[in-house]
Amino acid sequence: MHVTSVQNPLTSVADDVAATQRALALQDGPTILVGHSYGGTVISQAGDAPNVVGLVYIAARAPDAGEDYTALAARFPTPPANAGLVRSGGFEQLSQDAFLTDFAGGVPRSRALALYAAQGPISTSLFSGRTTVAAWRNKPTWYAVSTQDKTASPELERFLANRMKATTVELDTSHLSIVTQPDAVTKLILDAAASAAPHTPASTPGQPKTGVAGQ
Repeated sequence: MHVTSVQNPLTSVADDVAATQRALALQDGPTILVGHSYGGTVISQAGDAPNVVGLVYIAARAPDAGEDYTALAARFPTPPANAGLVRSGGFEQLSQDAFLTDFAGGVPRSRALALYAAQGPISTSLFSGRTTVAAWRNKPTWYAVSTQDKTASPELERFLANRMKATTVELDTSHLSIVTQPDAVTKLILDAAASAAPHTPASTPGQPKTGVAGQ
């Protein structure tokens, strides 16, 4: 695999999609887009690119085109992490207590503190941004539900996975399944790559590699 980790500026949906599109332009073959949490919004838009052959959502948002995702989420239980947002200067981020308890539950404290220190502040208008396409409507999709999630409602995650008819796994973990259950998440991504791009095996010399661009 040729793996790229996209660094989202978190200033607007358009800015984040542009960052992903730049990463997609550097891929040398069929690409799987992977989005965790808000990253699901980004891949739902950027996944419309022709070299994207599949989408993997990890406890992620998956808005429909033009959908008011905040209104959709309000139909489901409010996750505890929402109460821990700290706002300043047009940006917001989780407080230390909310990050350690609700976002990174189950992560060893030293690792969780390091992740908290690297937490990127998000624009207060970020979550009100809307997508203009829903790539999951015409691309194969996979979804990992975090059953102990306190940052996003597990019920909402199941709704999204069902709506997109995704191949779904349920992981008994917090929002950060990518840290607490990396093997299960890796398997889901590799299964997606194998299923969506079987014509480009990584072992074949001279063939383009399947790429993974993650949020």
